[in-house]
Amino acid sequence: MKKTSLRTAAAIGSVVVAMVGLSACAPAGGSGGGEGEADSQAGKIAFLMPDLASTRYEQQDSPLFTAKMNELCPDCEVIYQNADSDPAKQQQQADSALAQGVKVLVLDAVDTKAAASIVTNAKAQNVPVVTYDRPITQTPADYYVSFDNEGIGKMIGSSLVDELKAKKSDGGILIVNGSPTDDAAQLIKKGIHEGVDDSGFKKLAEYDTPQWDPQKAQDWVSGQVTQYRSQIVGVVAANDGTGGGAIAAFKAAGVKPTPPVTGNDAEIAAIQRIVSGDQYNTISKPIKIVAEASATVAYAFLSGQPPQGKTTLFNTPSELFTPTVVTQENVKEVIFDGGIYKASQVCTGEYASGCSKLGIS
Repeated sequence: MKKTSLRTAAAIGSVVVAMVGLSACAPAGGSGGGEGEADSQAGKIAFLMPDLASTRYEQQDSPLFTAKMNELCPDCEVIYQNADSDPAKQQQQADSALAQGVKVLVLDAVDTKAAASIVTNAKAQNVPVVTYDRPITQTPADYYVSFDNEGIGKMIGSSLVDELKAKKSDGGILIVNGSPTDDAAQLIKKGIHEGVDDSGFKKLAEYDTPQWDPQKAQDWVSGQVTQYRSQIVGVVAANDGTGGGAIAAFKAAGVKPTPPVTGNDAEIAAIQRIVSGDQYNTISKPIKIVAEASATVAYAFLSGQPPQGKTTLFNTPSELFTPTVVTQENVKEVIFDGGIYKASQVCTGEYASGCSKLGIS
């Protein structure tokens, strides 16, 4: 397997520098309602997440964001809501948060086009909006914090292509994208094509997975297995949920071995599948990085010091972090030595032997 040139230590080091810069930034004339001194550095901050299909929001994003806010502002209150893949519900949650007097709104949109109205409503009430993970392209927010989604797509696609070429595979690939209503998914999709279009491997079929639903991904891949079966040498899946759905489809059809399948998010279940050999890769983008950076940005707005972005994306000041591709080759170094998960969280039951073979203990 080909070693990735990215290293977790370097990535985290750059993040620490970036976050220190954010916490110390001076007023920079940010857009929207963040201008001027806040009445107080205490206040309510809304943290609105998109779905329950990805376990990360409940298990990582919300507690990490809240912990960092508590550290920065002990008197602040975080109002956390999850829309469970319902854009109308998320609109209601945003309206409720604004009615409760939040001073900053951090938003990971279910539907990035529909969420433009949330940004508009917040701005009308002089409440700055920090978009989180997924950009809102139609109406610029006040700040955007994410990993580089286009880069993620290219990285997982190129990593799969390198593996298929190393194995001298002969056949075609399936592409399982994320939600068509998610602009971050469209960036990942663009990156995937940058990674695979000139690879020499035929694209057998492609699917945009509604609401990132793993079951819908599984159902679609099941149909492709029926049609193409032995021709499928790999699957580029845009996240761990859709990748897990693809793997389940192959297993249900009795395909052995499962062709290499990609992922993204480094969920515990995905790391277990990598350890066991069922999933080829995932993307480690430590949620702690974006959660804490977003809290730092939110606090800067709350303090009347709108931060200046490191770059601009969709007319929004932005901070984009660089992730790491994870395969069996570097899973110990990145995930376990890097402190993202403990062996006790992953190496349970049937995965214990796989961990042992990879020196994970």
